[in-house]
Amino acid sequence: MTESSQTSSDVRVLIVAPSFDILGGQSVQAAQLLEHLREEQSLKVGFLPINPRLPGVLRYLQKIKYVRTVVTSIAYVINLLLQVRKYDVIHVFSASYFSFVLAPTPAILIGKMYKRKVLLNYHSGEAEDHLRRWRRTAIPTIRLTDIVVVPSHYLVRVFDQFGLKAQAIYNVIDTTKFRFRERVPLRPVFLCNRNLETHYGVDRVLRAFSLIQANFSTATLNIVGDGSQRRSLEALAKELNLQNSTFAGQIDPGVIADSYDAADIYLNGSEIDNQPLSLLEAFACGLPIVTTDAGGIPDIVTDGKTGMIVPCSDYRQMAERAMRLLNDGLLTRGIVEQGRQECLKYTWKAVRELWLTTYRKLEGSEFPELDQKKQQEATVSEANLLTR
Repeated sequence: MTESSQTSSDVRVLIVAPSFDILGGQSVQAAQLLEHLREEQSLKVGFLPINPRLPGVLRYLQKIKYVRTVVTSIAYVINLLLQVRKYDVIHVFSASYFSFVLAPTPAILIGKMYKRKVLLNYHSGEAEDHLRRWRRTAIPTIRLTDIVVVPSHYLVRVFDQFGLKAQAIYNVIDTTKFRFRERVPLRPVFLCNRNLETHYGVDRVLRAFSLIQANFSTATLNIVGDGSQRRSLEALAKELNLQNSTFAGQIDPGVIADSYDAADIYLNGSEIDNQPLSLLEAFACGLPIVTTDAGGIPDIVTDGKTGMIVPCSDYRQMAERAMRLLNDGLLTRGIVEQGRQECLKYTWKAVRELWLTTYRKLEGSEFPELDQKKQQEATVSEANLLTR
């Protein structure tokens, strides 16, 4: 939409979030939301990255440790000062700990300085620890916002523990970008798509795979993602003498569907988590899931119905449940079909009206009361289309 086409009824929304230079759940989700919102005639939507690229020779400074943080933060704050005043609603994506200080906090403060409505879209599975440890700073900052939106009912419950009201609007997944296919017979071809950080428990996935490989010698495992634990995880794979295991590194979101399509079973070993997009993507592709019960995962995966859930750190049970999928085709087919239906809750059609209602009521100085029935009705409609 151009400036000339803007009408008095337009709501001007600024999305403040990481760009794909910081590849992760937030950047993927922000890109998805931005793509859909820009198709709405009633909105004028802008994007402000929390990690702006400096122009020309100044970009070299962003390659220097510590200096990078300082110069990027300065550029980010300058952009906020220039852009926030042009919008009605400032939609701020948020993680936890120092990231909360560096990215959401300046956006919240500048948004309120310009007397704009601020929507905090909090995504971190570490919310409970963050709010407990940073109670004196994080909670007062969050109270400055006009509404807190989280992607799961798990985080609604966490925020409630600290006297903070939050509304749940699910993450968005474009099911058209992930090809669903039946996997008959199911092969021992495994995928794990998580950042290689301690709290994602990829080491448990490797240990589970070593037990699986002892029973299925042709089993393969593809680890997609990167992070601070990559070297130690590669060393663990050697120590376990894993065969047919690969570390594919970070893969562009535009082609990540190929990795899902090549696999037959998805493994997730999270120790801390909220609502992993990778599980929703697995649902959409028809991949049966074996996952831990970390954080909000039991809110989206029902044990024995839409996936297999094991206790955190229990890699032995993860291996056992994965092998059960390989040996019980009837069970696996039921899980795959119900998982496919589950992911429809996370389509744009299911959450669209919730976002539009939220923006309109914020801009109109009314606190939004989100209608969960609309979300359910849209999900049923989407399910009917999918099963035609």
